[in-house]
Amino acid sequence: MDLGLRDRVYVLTGATRGLGLATARRLVADGARVVLSGRDAATAEAAAADLGPGAAGVAADNADPAAAGRLIATARERFGRFDGVLVSVGGPPAGRFADNDDDQWRAAFESVFLGAVRLARTAAGELSEGGVIGFVLSSSVHEPITGLTVSNGLRPGLAGFAKSLATELGPRGIRVVGLLPGRIDTDRVRELDGLTEDPEATRAARAEEIPLRRYGTPEEFGTVAAFVLSPAASYLTGVMIPVDGGARHGF
Repeated sequence: MDLGLRDRVYVLTGATRGLGLATARRLVADGARVVLSGRDAATAEAAAADLGPGAAGVAADNADPAAAGRLIATARERFGRFDGVLVSVGGPPAGRFADNDDDQWRAAFESVFLGAVRLARTAAGELSEGGVIGFVLSSSVHEPITGLTVSNGLRPGLAGFAKSLATELGPRGIRVVGLLPGRIDTDRVRELDGLTEDPEATRAARAEEIPLRRYGTPEEFGTVAAFVLSPAASYLTGVMIPVDGGARHGF
């Protein structure tokens, strides 16, 4: 299936590894070009080099108010256009209510929430009809995850923001979508499983709770994300799409 991605240009934040990198890899494989960001310049440049000439790596922190403008300017300067953004950021610190102090909440809000809002706001001002703004959120949008209180507090708010944004930008032909990864086999998920007394037993037990009886792969997530960002999904907006092997209990 031709997704219509050839020569399209996307900005992907937090994409030097995991879900973002898997999405970038699929986009490039289908003919798109990408600007991917990470906090470390060397890591971002190495990830882009691995993807080939269709990728550029930029050091950027989502919490930096100047990051959004710089990333979009790089897309235009390097590849001549800008068609969409996929906003992702490393997960906020794990912990229950009593474990996270004001500084941790404040830092997470700046990077996870306000940083995403800034990126979307800047992108909205630069995109034309056919553009897309995507958010990598979490299954916690619908069902809180034990031990991830900060994420549980911020991700649903971003989903609400994305829904409002979809309504406001729809008349301009700009789509807004959210992706809700479940148990995908990334470094972040392995880190969280590793916080338990028996990580292997935890992984096995959590896999049993998933109808497909396994964790997803970053490549499976990347394939869904590439489709959602592509022109092939031109009538898809204002939705939160679970990529979780059926783990969500609701409809």
